[in-house]
Amino acid sequence: MITTYKAAPDIDVLTSSFPIPGFGLVPINAFVLHGPEPLLVDTGAVIEREEFMTALRSVLDPADLKWIWLTHPDFDHIGALPQLLAENAELRIITTFLGVGIMSLTAPLPMDRVHLLNPGQKIAVGDRTLTAVKPPAFDNPSTTGFHDDKSGALFSSDCFGALLSVVPENAADLSDDELRQGQVLWATVDSPWLHKVDTAPFARELDAIRAIEPTMILSSHLPAASGSITERLLASLAAVPSAQPFVGPDQAALEQMLAQMTAGGPQ
Repeated sequence: MITTYKAAPDIDVLTSSFPIPGFGLVPINAFVLHGPEPLLVDTGAVIEREEFMTALRSVLDPADLKWIWLTHPDFDHIGALPQLLAENAELRIITTFLGVGIMSLTAPLPMDRVHLLNPGQKIAVGDRTLTAVKPPAFDNPSTTGFHDDKSGALFSSDCFGALLSVVPENAADLSDDELRQGQVLWATVDSPWLHKVDTAPFARELDAIRAIEPTMILSSHLPAASGSITERLLASLAAVPSAQPFVGPDQAALEQMLAQMTAGGPQ
């Protein structure tokens, strides 16, 4: 089920929670930035695209959208993208050259409707200037988030995500342990390469986020987080390189789960 809430007066969050058995819930978020040139950040999961369109229409007429910011072309970010492009002939997509390349393998983007933007570059979108940012952690090399000068929010894509037992609308409602453990687990799953990084350059990446001084961090996989907990989020990421690597269930565990499901079924 996809629901909506306000992260700020002019920013709506479209969210669902996807269960990962044995590990918790991962939020899947998209964001609508209202203004003279409305912008949608990502387009939900493929499996939920019809629900996503219903939720989107509850906060904005898709015909009024001017831009989609595609943080990266994974299946939990591109769900309604083909439908939105088909319904709105004026809609343009902000992405990277690599993002276009990956999309060409499944649903090629119309190149005359693409705006390529690299980290560090800016684009004016109505009354906002968006600065593309490479987040410190990611699972897709094309990943690009952004800082919005109007709201002060940092849109971080998968970075700062968390696996949670419950998903509130405000990340500050999570205890320190819930937030830290959820973030560390998520990062070990989503960005396992962090276990191999040199911690000094990685610390500089975290400092670059600190220097932005975001008013909010809006992650694809975390409830909206006010700038007041930025240090908590950064501390969780800093702990990932030395954390226990994630090892998923193996075949024996799968067979045990299937047996338990069968035993609990109709007699």
